[in-house]
Amino acid sequence: MQKPFLTAQNLKRDYHGGPVVVNALRGVDLTIAPGEIVALSGPSGSGKTTLLNLVGGLDSPTSGSITVGDLELANLSDRALSGYRNRTVGFVFQNHNLLPHLTVVENIALPLLVAEIPYTAALETAAEVLDWVGLTDRRDFRPGELSGGQAGRVALARALASNPKLLLGDEIIGNLDSVAGEVILNLIRRRVTETNMTALIVSHDPAVANWADRTLHLHDGATRCVASQTRE
Repeated sequence: MQKPFLTAQNLKRDYHGGPVVVNALRGVDLTIAPGEIVALSGPSGSGKTTLLNLVGGLDSPTSGSITVGDLELANLSDRALSGYRNRTVGFVFQNHNLLPHLTVVENIALPLLVAEIPYTAALETAAEVLDWVGLTDRRDFRPGELSGGQAGRVALARALASNPKLLLGDEIIGNLDSVAGEVILNLIRRRVTETNMTALIVSHDPAVANWADRTLHLHDGATRCVASQTRE
């Protein structure tokens, strides 16, 4: 039996605002296999982004455990968590979060520079992944000169530059038309096929659910349905 790549057990996250306690996650159980693409759906306020932040090491659970590969995230120091985010995880956000004063290739190279990759090597890797997403001719453009679909591909390229084992996405095609969104999803599927990367993608879009291998549904901070749709 194949060992899961990502496991969450009885995951809870509470936020305290004075006397009020918000239970963002109420005991999530989650298992994802290596190389699996999972869509995460649910109404606003159900805890989707909270779960994504916990899995990405951007936040810590109130209780419960998250294991990614051989790492139990709760056992990691702040420095080790930073290394986990830099080396294991690629993040893609709805608004892309590209820095407007940097060129496309510099935006892609930025996380590599944060990981202390030498400047020349970082730019070379950024150029390679930019070519992989089909945007070599936009290398020296700035984000304001890109279409929405191009900006989405640059954001994906930045997330993939470190060759992550886990891709986390939050409404990554929410601002794109259907054609541009399909390009992004096809690129992710291609990367998963080539590298056995695992992907967890938050989305309200039915197209993402149809594309993913499996769909998880969050409701009121708990997983209600763990396999509402599975690809043949």
